[in-house]
Amino acid sequence: MGRVTPRGMLTAPLLAAALALGGAGILFAGPAAAQGGSGAEQGTPESFGFGRAATAEEIAAWDIDIMPDGTGLPEGEGTAASGAPIYARQCAVCHGQSGEGGVADRLVGYTPETTPPFGPRYEEWRGDGPDVPYSIGNYWPYATTLFDYIRRAMPSNAPGTLEADQVYGLVAWILAENGLIGADDAMNATTLPAVEMPARDIFVPQER
Repeated sequence: MGRVTPRGMLTAPLLAAALALGGAGILFAGPAAAQGGSGAEQGTPESFGFGRAATAEEIAAWDIDIMPDGTGLPEGEGTAASGAPIYARQCAVCHGQSGEGGVADRLVGYTPETTPPFGPRYEEWRGDGPDVPYSIGNYWPYATTLFDYIRRAMPSNAPGTLEADQVYGLVAWILAENGLIGADDAMNATTLPAVEMPARDIFVPQER
């Protein structure tokens, strides 16, 4: 995953951008302030005459979110067998050869017998035993949003480069390794939303 910048600190590019914007703000605001009027009163244009509206095709290329119920899933299909070589080539270096984790998070792991690894029931089940590490199999609530995340963000050095069939294959491999689907089960826009993840009912909507 990406590095985290401590709160209140700016990276060098962000600092440079902030200074550039601050300087521009002074230049634009200076004359109006000096004359005691607002930008509108001084005839500031509604448009500065650069840039253009995004085309429908450009917007569609970014509008690829997948809903928990599977809305937005593309055509395509994949199995654990088709996903295995893609995982070995694109994912194993960070997530481990078998999904056990490495420099990046664990993907495959033990699922408690009665509940995902959090909440009161889990604490009762765990007792004085060691904590169960989080994984896709015991923590992720929807198989559909796993597809969404992989397609958007993975592999971390080239996000957005995987085809739909490849993503379906990777999702199938991860789910099969976690024992949530059969080794030969094909994942597609119909079968993926039907996969019931162990943690699904633990996550609930929160209105604020």
